[in-house]
Amino acid sequence: MSFSPFPVSDPQDQQIADLAKALAHPARLRILRLLLATPGCIGGDIVEAVGLAQSTVAEHLRILKTAGVITGEISGPRVCYALNPGALALLSSFVASLAAPHSDACHVPEPKAAS
Repeated sequence: MSFSPFPVSDPQDQQIADLAKALAHPARLRILRLLLATPGCIGGDIVEAVGLAQSTVAEHLRILKTAGVITGEISGPRVCYALNPGALALLSSFVASLAAPHSDACHVPEPKAAS
């Protein structure tokens, strides 16, 4: 019988980690901002707006789509991408839960004065 010093993680922990990993690149954040500003964006327009090679943008879109953060609908020879509004709810609530406690349970030292 093996012993692990860490308990088996909650399945939601993996979902949160996957979402965070999908967002962990500046190009993917640019893509999300673009989709927020222009819903139903065509893949070629995203490539042009992001300024990276088509293959690189395609990989970023694949990662975001696999994580469920965006959707992609085939429209003729093109793919139309859009944000999936509820996809980040779990990550958002987790981040909100990390707020500092409202008690004196943890002492935060005052910054040192400049000499």
